[in-house]
Amino acid sequence: MIGANDLAGKLIPAVPVPSHATGGLHEQALEAYAAWMVRQPIGGVAVWAHTGRGLCLPVSVRDRVLQTWRKFLPSGSLLVAAAGAPPEQETPSLLIEEAHAMACRAAELGADALLVYPPAALRERRDRDALIVRYHSRIADAGLPLVLFYLYEAAGGISYSPEVLAELLARSDVLGIKIATLDSIMTFQDIVRLVKEQAPAKLVITGEDRFLAYSLMCGAGAALIGMAAACTDLQAELLRTHREGRTREFLALSPLIDDLAQHTFIAPMDGYIQRMLWCLVHQKVIPPEAAHDPWGPPLAPAEFDRIGNCLERLRRCQLSVVSCQLSED
Repeated sequence: MIGANDLAGKLIPAVPVPSHATGGLHEQALEAYAAWMVRQPIGGVAVWAHTGRGLCLPVSVRDRVLQTWRKFLPSGSLLVAAAGAPPEQETPSLLIEEAHAMACRAAELGADALLVYPPAALRERRDRDALIVRYHSRIADAGLPLVLFYLYEAAGGISYSPEVLAELLARSDVLGIKIATLDSIMTFQDIVRLVKEQAPAKLVITGEDRFLAYSLMCGAGAALIGMAAACTDLQAELLRTHREGRTREFLALSPLIDDLAQHTFIAPMDGYIQRMLWCLVHQKVIPPEAAHDPWGPPLAPAEFDRIGNCLERLRRCQLSVVSCQLSED
């Protein structure tokens, strides 16, 4: 069983699912994407997360996605699968059991760890703290280590109390916590401080696409983000330069990644999945006919061109950064 050290320092892209316009899985594109991704400097991938529409996919498609990534990932690469219940399920006992079933299926198919969806349907219940703890305990019964997930409420998360977080972090089967607050730097800082004070052995994993570099500076020891679904090498290099204390390169890369985030993680926010698929089209990883997100909001066609211009700008700037590194060496 893996430990926190197996995730430390790693970039784990949350991968989207290439789909036809009709909503069906584009299997050829999925395999092409997986073949491309495993050549990137990653520590593994996360499937069934929000980026991969894990709670929306039919079970048969969900299975196929995980099996494909398991087949392509080389030995030593981690496969993290998200586990939760459909958002329309509001009955606590059923919600908990559906999340447990999803976790068990991930274990059966070869996942290495579970990213636990926040049970948003419990948000307004008076007994929610006890139910949140019970929910995580039941998911842990699947036998895989857990990554907690603090997600801002507008995206379907819950503002877990410090007491609940401390109790969950104290579990021996918890590797760490992914934090995705989007625009609340204060919340991110507060959770990092809580982890350092009450569970220093647990890993802080950034999910902050819009302030990735700063989240690393705040103490995140790994990244599990949807933005890394494309332009993956650039983001992996950001983590590496930070880890190695190469401050000049880190500061040179940070605005490039901020530029990408400001073209992909924008309103409507749930459109980021479509935008990441468009990034993959521009990078010639998947064909245009596979770049559809059936569950996302409609986006203006002009966004496709803006993203292409952004990626070309990043490519030129990245070449400039690499050239400077070579000249200094």
